Amino acid sequence: MPITLPSDLPAYAVLEREGVMVMGEDTAERQDIRRLRIGLLNLMPKKIQTETQFARLIGATPLQIDFQLIRMSEHESKNASAEHMESFYRPFSEVAATGEKFDGLIITGAPIEHLPFEEVTYWNELQQVMDWTQTHVHSTFGVCWGGMAMINHFHGVPKHLLSAKLFGCLRHQNLAPASPYLRGFSDDVLIPVSRWTEMKAAEVKAAGLSILIGSGEAGPCLVEDPAHRALYIFNHFEYDSGTLKEEYDRDVSTGSPINVPVNYYPNDDPTRQPLNRWRSHAHLLYGNWINEIYQSTPYDMARIGMA
Repeated sequence: MPITLPSDLPAYAVLEREGVMVMGEDTAERQDIRRLRIGLLNLMPKKIQTETQFARLIGATPLQIDFQLIRMSEHESKNASAEHMESFYRPFSEVAATGEKFDGLIITGAPIEHLPFEEVTYWNELQQVMDWTQTHVHSTFGVCWGGMAMINHFHGVPKHLLSAKLFGCLRHQNLAPASPYLRGFSDDVLIPVSRWTEMKAAEVKAAGLSILIGSGEAGPCLVEDPAHRALYIFNHFEYDSGTLKEEYDRDVSTGSPINVPVNYYPNDDPTRQPLNRWRSHAHLLYGNWINEIYQSTPYDMARIGMA
């Protein structure tokens, strides 16, 4: 089954060219099945790039997905046009006011790691979002800063600033091979990492949470929080082949201190074309997440969030 997107959304044409099954909303409405409703709360500055990355992974599953784009109500994007935001995104305040529910919600990262959570301009509203997920979303996936924000909000686990940026493709271990979210995973896996903060394994475990994927170098990566029907991932399976290169080239061009991303370019040579060695596991993880939602979400969406 395909993912349902507005046919004029930029991601539609990109995914169609890649062979991902996409369906216009008019066609989807004629299908006599219940689509899974997955929302993306997009906090990243490059809205189109991020929505395309997640739509690619969600759209590769065999289920029909109704993909909804959500933004913070008062925060204005500086990198996406007002027309794009107006056409494809709804503010959270509007979503909450309707009382509608979602089978799944992805909360992305944001380039604000250096700020304490409470100093983020939209922190109060994001706390409302996280509380809202407990009554209106069947399963939530917090990514990078979004995942750290959720753990902090629900469990009080702090984030810690690193002395240097973790940057590159770092090897991680599969710590829970029996987890349905890691079905088909290898014993270890290379994952793109780009962050200045971390959460410590001991503090995550002390909060009663399970670390499914971790690294001696990068710490916890994928964390399960059954009590809040949530997964948190601190690294970036969704990244395109060239995303780390874009970050590296940007910092080089502005004179910002940056190391060559490790294990990314062949022989760590930034003049060579980077290799994508995480794509298959990215599809496995998000496909497994969608499958778990499908297996457990109520058919009657009004029952989502009920104990």
